[in-house]
Amino acid sequence: MEGLISARANPIRPYCVQENSLFLPKTSLRLKTIGFHNKLEIMRNPKAFTSINASVQPLEASKEDQFHNTLPSKEVVEVWHNTDAVCFDVDSTVCLDEGIDELAEFCGAGNAVAEWTARAMSGSVPFEDALAARLSLFNPSLSQVQDFLEKKPPRISPGIDELVKKLKTKNIDVYLISGGFRQMINPVASILGIPVSHIFANQLLFGSSGEFLGFDGNEPTSRSGGKATAVQLIRKAHGYRSLVMIGDGATDLEARQPGGADLFICYAGVQLREAVASKADWLVVNFKDLINALE
Repeated sequence: MEGLISARANPIRPYCVQENSLFLPKTSLRLKTIGFHNKLEIMRNPKAFTSINASVQPLEASKEDQFHNTLPSKEVVEVWHNTDAVCFDVDSTVCLDEGIDELAEFCGAGNAVAEWTARAMSGSVPFEDALAARLSLFNPSLSQVQDFLEKKPPRISPGIDELVKKLKTKNIDVYLISGGFRQMINPVASILGIPVSHIFANQLLFGSSGEFLGFDGNEPTSRSGGKATAVQLIRKAHGYRSLVMIGDGATDLEARQPGGADLFICYAGVQLREAVASKADWLVVNFKDLINALE
């Protein structure tokens, strides 16, 4: 989203939930008047942004052996090889961290927010409740978000850049669908060469003095089932014959349904959520497996 959307701000409830999002580039501040309210818009400067390529520990063999889907069927590989579009989750998939956890830690509320994130990703609490609850624990101001983005460049998962490039060479469209925030995801998209129009994510809202107001409740990803809705909208708009969703959480798994994703690939290279992994069409811990299957 190029600017701040004029939308109702979801009020923050007494409990907290956190949503994972990632990192932002250097920013400058511009006051933008929308309707009857002044809101602050964060302007992005991708050229000033530096990512960190990091490594992760592989899934323990004992854990991997618990699952039946680490070796994909011929049908699954065929769908993956011939798909028209791929939608990626961002936190703990494209990037190594849970963005909202990192922002909360930066603002001094890391542990409390991380507990809510685990509940949200497991599907044990409605996503919109978890998101509001996490944000209410620390109510980040615009200046805090800017400072965080300056000091905490995104840590990109090993192999994701190569995978995105491979998909593009095969004319497969790539999207980022996240319960995280556009302020933190736009620079990641820039690093990977993914257009802003291919991002579905939430938006933090700030007042004219930079105070936190909430988040844009009109974004489909701001509520439970939002990723499934986003995938359905993408597929309908472009008429894709086949579409694949890749992620690590319950909200990513939800995207596999009629009119949505044909396959759900669980990426467990950062976080293994067993309840999600066991229901995936394919469980991978290394993006190299997906790259090789495209050959």
